[in-house]
Amino acid sequence: MSKIQKDTARSTNSPFRGLGGWNIDCLIAALAGFYIIHMFARYSGIGISPDSIMYASTAQNIHDHFSLITFNNLPLTFFPVFYPTFLSICIFISGGVDPVSAGPVINGLLFGAVIYLTGYITTKFKAPSLVYKWLILIAVVLSPALQEIYMYLWSETLFILVILIFVIAYHKYLQTHSTKALIIVSVVAAIGCITRYAGVTLVAAGGLLILIDGRLKPKQKFIHLLTFGAIGISLVVGNFILNKLSTGLSTGTREPSITPFKENLYYFGTVILDWAGLPASFDPIAVAFAVIVILGLATLFIVRVAQHHLNSYENIIICYTLTYGLFILVIATISRFERMNSRLLSPMFVPLLLSFTCWIPDLIKYIKFRKKWLLATPFVIAMLAYEYTIARIDYQTYDDFCEYGIPGYTDDDWNKSDFIVFLKQHKHIFKPGYPIYSDADEAVYMFTGMHSTLMPHKFFKKDVEKLYQQKKFYLIDFKKMESPELVGLKELQEHKKLTRLYDFKDGAVYLCESE
Repeated sequence: MSKIQKDTARSTNSPFRGLGGWNIDCLIAALAGFYIIHMFARYSGIGISPDSIMYASTAQNIHDHFSLITFNNLPLTFFPVFYPTFLSICIFISGGVDPVSAGPVINGLLFGAVIYLTGYITTKFKAPSLVYKWLILIAVVLSPALQEIYMYLWSETLFILVILIFVIAYHKYLQTHSTKALIIVSVVAAIGCITRYAGVTLVAAGGLLILIDGRLKPKQKFIHLLTFGAIGISLVVGNFILNKLSTGLSTGTREPSITPFKENLYYFGTVILDWAGLPASFDPIAVAFAVIVILGLATLFIVRVAQHHLNSYENIIICYTLTYGLFILVIATISRFERMNSRLLSPMFVPLLLSFTCWIPDLIKYIKFRKKWLLATPFVIAMLAYEYTIARIDYQTYDDFCEYGIPGYTDDDWNKSDFIVFLKQHKHIFKPGYPIYSDADEAVYMFTGMHSTLMPHKFFKKDVEKLYQQKKFYLIDFKKMESPELVGLKELQEHKKLTRLYDFKDGAVYLCESE
């Protein structure tokens, strides 16, 4: 092969090359995504939730002290280590700018990278289409599901990008089945596992694809499967061991689920219906719709396997989408966490969009019909109608956020709260040596820098008893944060005599000084 041919081959395989030369369209879409995140964050900054404070405080401690300690002076166990580590790297690169302040730039870049790689992947489909690529790019840029994620300092922002990198890396492995390519995709899967614990789905999907790969001889398949699995879970196993040594718990305190499979299936369906831009009036069909989605993915995967279409981006994407969807449904039925919602399912948005549309250009290409644009017209119209619907949702969301801020600890409800202003200005009212409890310990840290203890979960009886045995302590009660899962003010007053020191519309400070 001549030097010119080699250079051409290398440039064709680069993610910066695609249909019609350099992927300028992908870059433009990525820049649009970056700008959108800045628009939403312009009023009061990036969205901050309790999880965000956990990530940001740990990142700061990694940067300052090289320790995995959260804002409440406890080791990070409930979440894996890579996202806070990533944020600490951002602190270092930015010269010390904290993640909350740098959030719009960090998330804008991550969202732009997701958009760009999505466009690149579409150029590698069996039947690449410029119109299809543009429609997908617009859908991803305008997606309320993704914009919601990238408006907050959440680990999903990085995990979604890792998924797309995994898809590209696995396709590279399929081309040669080389040891180098296998190790690279295994490392990407391992990083996914310590970005979100749900990253184990990358290992599961990759293992399944190796298992059904007919081009591998049995002995080679066994070695590759063992290598991929061992490397893929290595980092998260190390994370578990570290957690176990630090706190005695591998993944923090976890409660058993209180939602049965059918109920999770219903919420799964409502999320997908919402992604499709359909109103809440369609929710009664949510269970049936969820079943159709899962069976549809399974059917697409089985058909492609039967047709020996294993060596394709489409097959990798469909396999992962099915794996992630089933995993979330099962784990939500076993372990208790927040109700099935768009955030929890967001890592499957782009794969799901591609899975249920990738066959259309392929079908149009192979149908023998001279006026192929007639065949494509219904799909184009449907996609444009969908994008018009979600664009209207985006506009309404922006209209709300540009007046009040992104919901969370950076919005006006918190920033303009009289109680928050009082806490910031009167940190001296708390006597030294008296522990402070709160129903929002992360809010106390966020606005005052003080450390407090979260009111115990009712499920953990020993923690509840420990609170009741305390003789002297303060309670910072945020009235709007009342949770049925935590010991509340009324329950505490049944066991302890509390003196209300300061009272505001949205919060109060109490003192307990029992004999």
